[in-house]
Amino acid sequence: MSRIDYRVNMTLDPETASELYRRSTLAERRPTDDSTSMKRMLEGANLCVTAWDADQLVGISRSMTDHCFVCYLADLAVDQSYQRQGIGKRLIEVTKGELEPECKIVLLAAPAAEEYYPKIGFSAHDSAWVIRAG
Repeated sequence: MSRIDYRVNMTLDPETASELYRRSTLAERRPTDDSTSMKRMLEGANLCVTAWDADQLVGISRSMTDHCFVCYLADLAVDQSYQRQGIGKRLIEVTKGELEPECKIVLLAAPAAEEYYPKIGFSAHDSAWVIRAG
């Protein structure tokens, strides 16, 4: 297994992030063909942890947080060829390390990932609400 380096709040260009999202299947639910939107998404996150294999981006945890009460984990993506190596779990651990101990992490799981999150310590919450775009 390669040595993976984790970096906090490293500036990413939209195309690098989009390529990772495509390799992770998250592109199905993100505007990866719209570089302006991707740029705004990356700039709008105030906590972004990335995983690197040498100079290749292989994972990302993109969040918005106040660092003390709640952290909304908007994107957790790992390149499919790097999955099942603990990278997603480590991205969340590094994210948690940037937060105050009492800060909770909240996310909306992609349908394909619903079984993953309980395995790494998340519990389901039955009162999440969404207003869809449009």
